[in-house]
Amino acid sequence: MSETSSSCLTLGRIAATLGVSDIARASSLYRSVFGLEKVFENGNPVGFVILQKDDAELHLTLQKNYKAPPFNQAHIMVSDAAVALRACEDNKLRIVKRLQNKDYGLRAFVFEDPDGNRIDVGQAI
Repeated sequence: MSETSSSCLTLGRIAATLGVSDIARASSLYRSVFGLEKVFENGNPVGFVILQKDDAELHLTLQKNYKAPPFNQAHIMVSDAAVALRACEDNKLRIVKRLQNKDYGLRAFVFEDPDGNRIDVGQAI
């Protein structure tokens, strides 16, 4: 695609999709930590779920032998990173990078969900 045609392109929503080994556990976790609500599910048994809150959307896909990659897979912007960190800690999630103010204007931390998915959480400062 040429630069001229791509500059005229309008984008719609884009959402991260995380592989998970237990879709019920993952859905419950992301509901508990971030208040995301299930807005769609597919399959019998359920193999795909869409969770949503405010402008955020997260897709979960059931992967039988899932192994997370060793890098951050999604970035979630929040209104209060300290509150999000406490929710992660309350849910006994592993904190990969501690909460700190970054020189690029975010207060951020990284957590790992039970499937090993690393999520970067940030708040504009």
